Amino acid sequence: MLKICCVGHITLDKVVNLNGVKHLSGGTSYYFSKALQHMDVSYGLVTSLGESEMAVVNELRSGGTTIKAFNSKHSVYFENTYSANQNHRTQRVLQKADPFLIEQLDDINAEVVHLGPLLADDFALDTIKFLTSKSKLSLDAQGYLREVRDCEVHAIDWPQKQEALQYIHTLKANEHELEVLTGKTDIKAGALMLADWGVKEVVITLGSLGSVIYADGVFYDIPAYVPATIADATGCGDTYMAGYLYRRAKGDDIEKAANFAAGMAGLKIAQSGPFTGTKDDVYNFIASFTN
Repeated sequence: MLKICCVGHITLDKVVNLNGVKHLSGGTSYYFSKALQHMDVSYGLVTSLGESEMAVVNELRSGGTTIKAFNSKHSVYFENTYSANQNHRTQRVLQKADPFLIEQLDDINAEVVHLGPLLADDFALDTIKFLTSKSKLSLDAQGYLREVRDCEVHAIDWPQKQEALQYIHTLKANEHELEVLTGKTDIKAGALMLADWGVKEVVITLGSLGSVIYADGVFYDIPAYVPATIADATGCGDTYMAGYLYRRAKGDDIEKAANFAAGMAGLKIAQSGPFTGTKDDVYNFIASFTN
């Protein structure tokens, strides 16, 4: 049995920021998988993408990642444009991929399954219900809060949220997604509402302001580890969750796991593309802030 399995589409990403324009592989599943590639944990990926992008699957496999890949008519194609404030981006979706089906996920055998929807129809509610009978579920809320109209991404509410979230052990959202989900601008009030709906570990990422986690009646305020140079924020939330679930799977308590996750995200934002380091790199980076 795997410790962790991620399910989500690998994307084509066009990243536009003050440093110029780059075309990269992306999506929750890609950044999550790359972040765990050199970590001591059994990990697998289930993904779906267009035939023309299958080379990225071969790249991940060559790095040791166990992958089940399905052919989709198209890969998801995102355009991410960042302002000078790397916490803010504008998104467009130029192509969509096929949603995941229950029969594609029937043979998943993992203690924790992390769902990384990019758009609202990636995983139906029945799929969530099916998976919760097999594994502890972690979910990035972002995809359920995105509606694509004429390629433009608009924030929407998730009509089935209260029914779905009772099946989710760990939920990750940023402050904007938290407000859409709960109507709360206060982070702790929003986290409490998500917990009331059934989420066991509520993870709220706040960019350069750090993160807040709520579980078992306790709030954990986690600092951000901001590097001297910021290159690209795309995938930082995915990297954070990879680090968090990895250290939780290794037996760390919530605070230790979240600090490790913040360190991974800090190292990632200092470079374009995914995190490619080791756990020692993360611990050394965190230690540099206390020396």
